[in-house]
Amino acid sequence: MKLSEWRQLVQEHGCLEMVSRLLERIEKSKLNAYITVCREESLRRAEEYDKGKVKGRLAGVPVAVKDNITTKGIKTTCASKMLSNYIPVFDAHVVERLKEEGAIIIGKTNMDEFGMGTTTETSYFGVVRNPYDLSRVAGGSSGGSAAVLAGEEAILALGSDTGGSIRCPASFCGVYGLKPTYGLVSRYGLIPYANSLEQIGPMANSIEDLALLLEVIAGKDERDSTNAGRGFKFSESKEFRIAVVKNMTAEDQIMDRFYDTLNGFEYEEIELPSLKYALAAYYVIAMSEASSNLARYDGVRYGYSVPELTSWGDYFSRVRAEGFGEEVKRRIMLGSYALSAGYYGKYYLKALKARTLIIEDFRRAFGDFDILVSPTMPTLPFKIGELRDPLTMYKMDVNTVPVNLAGLPALNVPIGFIRGLPVGIQVIGNYFEESKILSFAKRIAAE
Repeated sequence: MKLSEWRQLVQEHGCLEMVSRLLERIEKSKLNAYITVCREESLRRAEEYDKGKVKGRLAGVPVAVKDNITTKGIKTTCASKMLSNYIPVFDAHVVERLKEEGAIIIGKTNMDEFGMGTTTETSYFGVVRNPYDLSRVAGGSSGGSAAVLAGEEAILALGSDTGGSIRCPASFCGVYGLKPTYGLVSRYGLIPYANSLEQIGPMANSIEDLALLLEVIAGKDERDSTNAGRGFKFSESKEFRIAVVKNMTAEDQIMDRFYDTLNGFEYEEIELPSLKYALAAYYVIAMSEASSNLARYDGVRYGYSVPELTSWGDYFSRVRAEGFGEEVKRRIMLGSYALSAGYYGKYYLKALKARTLIIEDFRRAFGDFDILVSPTMPTLPFKIGELRDPLTMYKMDVNTVPVNLAGLPALNVPIGFIRGLPVGIQVIGNYFEESKILSFAKRIAAE
């Protein structure tokens, strides 16, 4: 459901009635897209809206928030046993902005544990099911945020994107999902996985809705040292120099749909030579940063704990063995290995050098073009349990991780269905040129 449709229904029936209907729909849902539903608070806010007490650009609008984004007084679990009962005492910057604009936080969405996955199958709370086929995955790690939009269980949603975690589920669920330029949206209150890669981003059922949500959440925040200190206002562009990135590819049926979508547009085909290093460089950097970030979960200060054992080493080991899932433990161990003495230069430093090459490739490309396009995902949504091999799972990120390594903005645009399953095109722009991306997406939608 689009924002304009929601507002029309609220005008006809009242916000309290519409939020009650939405909560009833969520309660009956088979998607498993929410970890926490804020029922009482949502009804209270809706009642306040009906009484004229709530103002703002998102007044009375139900927004779903990914469960690694901190919400004051609402459980924030990162879909992990480690944080299954953690209730923060502060709001993330983006949540503050939502509340200032009158939004209703309808609930916290399911995800891969600590954002580590492409399917939400690593969630401690179970997999999110695809609204178009309940036997298939919704994508990850922001699978819950995409599924609630496609399943009409929220009007807008926030996700986070470390290597494709917004764009992947957006593609698999047929919605719009934007990974903004690194630094445009404050990361304050985002529970960290890989600090140099991750960004909070908007997800919606229309370009206009996504642009409005980005306008709300972007902006200056001195609590985030990586924040660029600039806001966003959508201004439409009319002319584009377009390039297809040939070495970002997909299955034949997806490529056919991809090129069909570009009919009527003038474009050139280019290759970015260093993309062959992107997947390996990304996972070395992401896992290294994860091993550092997740060292704080020791069972002492907050999070999961166990009855005290005889030694600190035994206690620490047991907490982490029981509190983390298999994929999280795998990434911590690989990251610790890459950072260890004797291997730091061989893996981590080499990955940073490869990252520089990728950034330079994109810089040269944007000297000649305004927009780069590729398929978002190399495959259609796959069956739950179909991908058991971790390496095969990592390869699903091959088209999305280069964008995070370079810090660029990229948007998934739905381009129809193949055998009843959604397909997406990835639109990549230069730094802080989200308006060009959204303008081009509007052109695609209009074709």
